[in-house]
Amino acid sequence: MNLFRRPLHILAAAALVFGVSAIAQQTPPKPVPNPPPAPAAVQVPVPPPPDVDGKAWVLMDYATGQVLASKNPDTRVEPASITKVMTDYVVSAQLVAGKIHLTDPVTISEHAWRAGGAGTDGSTSFLKLNSQVPLKDLLYGMIIQSGNDSAIALAEHTAGSEETFANLMNAYAKQLNMVNTHFVNASGYPADNHYSTAHDIAILSRALIHDYPEDYAISAIKEFTWNGIKQGNRNTLLWRDPSVDGIKTGHTAEAGFCLAASAKRGDSRMIAIVMGSSNEKARADAAIALLNYGFRFYETHKLYEVGKALATPRLWKGEDNQIPLGVEQDVLVTVKTGDYDKLKATMDIPSTLIAPFKKGQQVGTLHITEDSQAILDVPLVAMNDAPQGGFFKRLWDSILLWFHGSGKK
Repeated sequence: MNLFRRPLHILAAAALVFGVSAIAQQTPPKPVPNPPPAPAAVQVPVPPPPDVDGKAWVLMDYATGQVLASKNPDTRVEPASITKVMTDYVVSAQLVAGKIHLTDPVTISEHAWRAGGAGTDGSTSFLKLNSQVPLKDLLYGMIIQSGNDSAIALAEHTAGSEETFANLMNAYAKQLNMVNTHFVNASGYPADNHYSTAHDIAILSRALIHDYPEDYAISAIKEFTWNGIKQGNRNTLLWRDPSVDGIKTGHTAEAGFCLAASAKRGDSRMIAIVMGSSNEKARADAAIALLNYGFRFYETHKLYEVGKALATPRLWKGEDNQIPLGVEQDVLVTVKTGDYDKLKATMDIPSTLIAPFKKGQQVGTLHITEDSQAILDVPLVAMNDAPQGGFFKRLWDSILLWFHGSGKK
């Protein structure tokens, strides 16, 4: 058969298919205006962030992970008891994996008793030597009371020794892309080569809230009693602002006063990390000032929803002629108040898509920019399985692709 003598109406139809496909690939749906952009004539000025008391600090939007404001975010600092956020994260991960259980009886070792108990000058849950304490109570003691003995006992029960547990902490830190962090112990007691950054702590805090919300909720509890001794949560913001529901305080002479705080107002959540403040009140004032700044001058928008097709490009050699592409989770972006109309969305999809594809397989990328500056890239994935078509379907598409000039058979 002479392919060059193919009837013109067939070639014209093929050309039409190519043209429609190209348009679909380049033009994503308009983002959902939620809320609608402010009128162009009304511009809300956004002042610089407050100059708060702290050697290093970060304000992060929870929904997107964007750092909205910072000072020395990647400078290594001593994390003090903020370390226990990672201890909490590791224990929570092991609980979900079924390696340990909330009802496990945990024996309080001499190391936990001596290094973190009542005989030290650090925070303690007043655990008794050789006693057995349910793991759940140790978790409450560590998070609410900041008990060093609780943290060490949890580490030993989870990994066999505190040293091995520290290695587990570092493995999780690597998974979370905490690139400037290294842990030596579970409590945050000062030690050589034990450090983190405000940015890394913000990344960790966001992961804890997202991955283990039930355990995170413990940090909002205001007091806990063990061994007949009632202790209040050291995060004083829980009493000052009802929107604050975590996360953890820390203090040593070397680290200064530190606070990882988070608050949720409406549909927005902010995370403020303050390291190295001069006193307890200063760290609380600094954190609440940063949280208020974030809520007042930034807004989060849902641009695209999971489960909705953003493009249906041409699919070759498949059972169907199109493949719906979408996102695996809602696409959220946080911008300065009034800057929503500066956002632009484009899609990068290969010009020729040949079956098969599996549901969830990345096919392209959704790019979100603001004033031509890239702020977010999101994978575009196949929303359904797209298996190969039959022999004649594949043959026919091979012929059309030959005319298309792709050279793929």
